[in-house]
Amino acid sequence: MLSRLMNLLKACFRPRSDRFIHKNADTGGHQDGLLWYKDTGQHVNGEFSMAVVQANNLLEDQSQLESGCLSTHESGPYGTFVGVYDGHGGPETSRYINDHLFQHLKRFTYEQQSMSVDVIRKAYQATEEGFSSLVARQWPMTPQLAAVGSCCLVGVVCGSNLYVANLGDSRAVLGRAIKETEEHLAIQLSAEHNACIESVRQELQLLHPDDSQIVVLKHNVWRVKGLIQISRSIGDVYLKKAEFNREPLYPRFRLREPFKKPILSADPSISVHRLLPHDKFVIFASDGLWEHLTNQEAVDIVQKHSRTGSARRLVKTALQEAAKKREMRYSDLKKIDRGVRRHFHDDITVIVLFLDSNLISKASSVKGPNISVRGGGINFPSNTLAPCTTPTETTG
Repeated sequence: MLSRLMNLLKACFRPRSDRFIHKNADTGGHQDGLLWYKDTGQHVNGEFSMAVVQANNLLEDQSQLESGCLSTHESGPYGTFVGVYDGHGGPETSRYINDHLFQHLKRFTYEQQSMSVDVIRKAYQATEEGFSSLVARQWPMTPQLAAVGSCCLVGVVCGSNLYVANLGDSRAVLGRAIKETEEHLAIQLSAEHNACIESVRQELQLLHPDDSQIVVLKHNVWRVKGLIQISRSIGDVYLKKAEFNREPLYPRFRLREPFKKPILSADPSISVHRLLPHDKFVIFASDGLWEHLTNQEAVDIVQKHSRTGSARRLVKTALQEAAKKREMRYSDLKKIDRGVRRHFHDDITVIVLFLDSNLISKASSVKGPNISVRGGGINFPSNTLAPCTTPTETTG
């Protein structure tokens, strides 16, 4: 009898996958189990498609599309902002970025009266500083927040320029039409910061010449200090400020030797791409997609089908590949609930931004409605703290 009562109580307090569906008046998205999607929408430069599939118990991927005024003043400039934030160690950093980065960008755009690489870099810096301050304030109550971080991929279309900024291993890939054929060429626009890339390991070794353990091969995976795969992020304050790499942080995050300079960086790689009429779309996605699809495969999927549902189609293809790798059916994978699902694939976020060259030529000066969409997922109510879990390998 007591056993049945305990099971009943557990059932009451255990969140079901369909109980806490993330609602946002701006999204107009749909929920299908662990998949959230918005098949089509308009931004000032064309159309877009968006999809998120959850694998973690708490969704660690966050994302947004903001279109219209890119400044705190309605005088402009106008354009489209895309953000994909792949959290690790918990959802707190990616959620923080979702709430603050675009607001910082608008403030700096207003101050400089234009969009620029400098504006984007300052917005990243302000977001990093804000989250670090939050960690410092929360340190006595929630010290583990120091070990939470996020990759941060941003795209900004303003005028005929596409700015791409990145920390970590999310990726932006352009689909460019080839005149002679009906095919589209995949062009990667973002630089990645993952220790599995030899040039990233070399960069770390140059920055830390006295540390022979700056990158360690652990279980056939290169990790910074044997802990984390990415070398740049927002958050992960325990590897940036030595005063947060001590008790009461979990022992597995604490380094034996105190460090004198930050091990990880929050300085994004930023590129500026001049958009041409044959640049048709950009796929922004967390590394959960790129684990299963190559750049060209993803571009081909978008190009060969209708625009509507492009992001959902990419997510579904990645899930089919994940199921195939585990020798199981896609229909069976879909039945696995969040948390357990993380053993089969990561959270996956995809935003496909279609580019209309006629609209791009006018968009920076033409005023239009402000559009704001956030990627959904299954979430606890905002006042529910993340459960205290045993830390796992942080991949980034």
